[in-house]
Amino acid sequence: MTHAREQLIEHIKADAVFHGDFTLTSGKQASYYIDLRKVSLDHRVAPLIGQVMADLIADVPDVDAVGGLTMGADPIASAVLHQAAARGGSYDAFVVRKEPKDHGRGRQVEGPDVRGKRVVVLEDTSTTGGSPLKAAEALEREGAVIAAVAVVVDRDTGAKERIEAAGYPYLAAIGLADLGLSA
Repeated sequence: MTHAREQLIEHIKADAVFHGDFTLTSGKQASYYIDLRKVSLDHRVAPLIGQVMADLIADVPDVDAVGGLTMGADPIASAVLHQAAARGGSYDAFVVRKEPKDHGRGRQVEGPDVRGKRVVVLEDTSTTGGSPLKAAEALEREGAVIAAVAVVVDRDTGAKERIEAAGYPYLAAIGLADLGLSA
């Protein structure tokens, strides 16, 4: 385990795991909630997320850009873009809106053009895989090639299986066991 990953796990455990009764985006009930925005937008932790996720996708060949469904993926993509650039890499970032804009250019995917580009769909925390799959669908309509889906924290509740069944490689940086939690 890298030092950055160890530090990231400690920050998530300390600042982003909440216990109680929660309804997740998927509609499922949970006894804990992992709110990665508490750390992904923190100046101390965002660089760690960028390092860990850049390491996670380093072996995915020929990646041009990273991003995912707004809002969870936005700070993750930004962190990866900056950490890759600091290492001499050149990932662009993109944002996938939940729905196409109803004004201006009517775009659903914002940022540099992804047509013909190999992209990694990012997500902060994945439960069912619905958000990355929605992003992948929009990206493919724009002509992007999905190289992989990569999440910071996998809740081990079926996202991996659903995403792989859709034909995409699935990568997760941190699992529930790393956080002292169980599905």
